[in-house]
Amino acid sequence: MKTLILGGTNEGRDLAELLVTDGHEVITSLAGRVRRPARIAGEVRVGGFGGANGLAAWLVGNGIDRVVDATHPFAEQISTNAVAACRSTGTPLLRISRPSWASHPLADTWTWVASHDDASREAAGYEKVLLTVGKQSLDHYRNLPDVAARMVELPEEPLPGSWRPLLERGPFTVDSEKELLRDLGVDVLVTKDSGGSLTEAKLTAAADLGVRVIMVRRAPVPKDVPQVATPREALAWVNEVPA
Repeated sequence: MKTLILGGTNEGRDLAELLVTDGHEVITSLAGRVRRPARIAGEVRVGGFGGANGLAAWLVGNGIDRVVDATHPFAEQISTNAVAACRSTGTPLLRISRPSWASHPLADTWTWVASHDDASREAAGYEKVLLTVGKQSLDHYRNLPDVAARMVELPEEPLPGSWRPLLERGPFTVDSEKELLRDLGVDVLVTKDSGGSLTEAKLTAAADLGVRVIMVRRAPVPKDVPQVATPREALAWVNEVPA
């Protein structure tokens, strides 16, 4: 039986390792936005599918028995395409969803917004912005003059001249995040509900220093798509779902 993992996250990489170790045939698909992805067990393909119809045809043409969507919580287009493609082909689909920060003890102190455009408007009232929304969403914030933007890699489009790029990859500690916020003189942190613990330290650091947090909500997963929180739970699902 063959499993397609829509990857690009630590969860997807960990699941591929678990499945290969368990004797499964696995293909992990990456969008190709990161130039040097970490090693992934099993077969790896890079690039898009050509929309939901293209993905559906690819699933059938490659004999895929089940799909696990382990993309980032904000990779909304591929997740939407996966739902449509799996529905049309009858392919079982599972979503690995990192626990949202909506239940974080500090969540009630943040300004929650529905979109990056809303976040940009909220942030316009502050002087120094730390932006941690990833390189794919930076265009929504180009109106902001004084920004430190943290990302893994630079985007193809040049950043505004007044911005300061911070090329870093988590995990981070509360102490290092507090040092960064102090050194930059940040008065607002703009981020998105990525969830999990890898980059959570910035939220505690911001609270400790009185830095405002603007949080972009994630889109809900369709109710008919089963969800798990961990790669090991996804492994159990793969082993239980009939071919």
